[in-house]
Amino acid sequence: MRYVALFRGINVGGKNRIKMDKLKELFLDLGFEQVKTYIQSGNVVFDSNLEEALLYEKIHLGFLDFFGVDTKVILRNETEFQILYQKNPISEEEISQAVEADGTLEHLYLYFLETVPDQEKIKQIWSGYEENDIMRVGEKELYFLCYQSIRTSKLAARMTKAFPMSTVRNWKTVHKLYEMLKE
Repeated sequence: MRYVALFRGINVGGKNRIKMDKLKELFLDLGFEQVKTYIQSGNVVFDSNLEEALLYEKIHLGFLDFFGVDTKVILRNETEFQILYQKNPISEEEISQAVEADGTLEHLYLYFLETVPDQEKIKQIWSGYEENDIMRVGEKELYFLCYQSIRTSKLAARMTKAFPMSTVRNWKTVHKLYEMLKE
């Protein structure tokens, strides 16, 4: 089975600096096959026959041992990733409107969560929010469209606070990982 591993909090703001060639080396040392990394934010596409619970533990402990960093890793198998990619609930029209607001920024993001999001947390995120940004709930993901920088978005701040163990990727990265899974 093909998987995507998404690491949280590496190579962000100069913290937890991990070189992707070393991350690839770790995955090969752990016995995984067809290992490919993508950009410095900690994305790995690979093959494994292990069941997901064992796979997660092996990667988490291997990363801790190899790099000395205890970080979160979120896994999606090929089928899950294809579904989340193909079922993007943000319309092309909505994306175009955000791009018109500022064409110099990334606007579409995906928050990868460990589990199905708690509906109370979703309600809290929206409570009193009155700006243009859009959030839509997937299976174990939150799709997010912002009209300004994600760094200044109040909705993004609320999402991160509600789901602190999530990891976020822009849609260009999601698209590239989707393409890598199909190779």
